Amino acid sequence: MDIRRAFSLNAAAYNDVNIIQRRVAHRLVSKLTDRPARILDIGCGRGGVYEALPYRPDRFVGIDFAEGMLALHPKGEHITLLRRDFNAPDAFEGLAHFRFDRIISASALQWAKDLDAVLARIAAFNVPVSLALFTSGTFQTLYETACLPPLLRSREETQRLLEKHFAQTPETLRYTLHFDSVREMFRYMKRSGVGAGRNVLRYRDMKRLMKTYPLGYLEYEIVVLHQPAIKLFEI
Repeated sequence: MDIRRAFSLNAAAYNDVNIIQRRVAHRLVSKLTDRPARILDIGCGRGGVYEALPYRPDRFVGIDFAEGMLALHPKGEHITLLRRDFNAPDAFEGLAHFRFDRIISASALQWAKDLDAVLARIAAFNVPVSLALFTSGTFQTLYETACLPPLLRSREETQRLLEKHFAQTPETLRYTLHFDSVREMFRYMKRSGVGAGRNVLRYRDMKRLMKTYPLGYLEYEIVVLHQPAIKLFEI
């Protein structure tokens, strides 16, 4: 299934299953020591970052490629939602006039086809960023048990690319999400954003994996880069 279509189809149920993604969004927002008035949210989904903010910014611009997600995002006069794919070279065209105070992206940029190029376009805005990207440490045991290569970039590669474009040292977050049964775990994966639209196992392989998966939880690994706000000093 096309990834864009998968996210749109799962949009309504996404908020019920994106437990870790919501935690990541709150982690990014909690690091804001200022109250940026103009925010760009890349891969905004149905509004996890916006809803995590403890205040309402003067201007909030969200971009996402899934129409179903944008349809469920909070609306308002101060909110601008654009259906754009951040992989496209022209994804950020026409946004410079908003003069953003901060760019945020929670749990989206790991799906960049060319992360180096996407980060370069983000860095060109020359404003502080708060970015969180899932890595290959997410679902690591599951992929190893299934003898499959990971879908995501490694933590090392993700950190290297972030450090190439931003003068800040990333940190690594690790979470586990426990389930009552392996069947429940796989049902969750199918509906969650980290696995949606990426059916890499045949039915018989899935049945075998359900019998052999050794853990009662899923692993998540996220690289986070947060730049402090730019301080302006009076002369």
